[in-house]
Amino acid sequence: MTFWRQWMGRYGEMLAEKTLKKNGCVILEKNFSTPQGEIDIIAKNGKILIFCEVRSRRLTATDTMTTIGESINRTKQRRLAILAEIYLQRHPDMQSCCCRFDVVLVAKQNKKWQVDWIQDAFRPGM
Repeated sequence: MTFWRQWMGRYGEMLAEKTLKKNGCVILEKNFSTPQGEIDIIAKNGKILIFCEVRSRRLTATDTMTTIGESINRTKQRRLAILAEIYLQRHPDMQSCCCRFDVVLVAKQNKKWQVDWIQDAFRPGM
């Protein structure tokens, strides 16, 4: 992975974290990692446990925020659901929480940053 992509990913996660916090979320973990993969951000908002995937891109003239979100396909959604199960197994105190899968899209185009937070972006198995 190039330096630019690594930097963009880290910066996007930082902007996503700021957005979640600004909207009342408490960040529980960042980059929760297992051999099966990683969840970018795990947060809590009241009684809702949020598993958040962050996608960061530099937009070209033909790209839109929608095209960024399309990269979170069914395979990625299934993987995130498995990772969420692993997290809940490791944190039994969280098992009574309602869970939600959110996506934060971060894009840079012409030196301007845009952040879109999609709450309840997908539901596993649907």
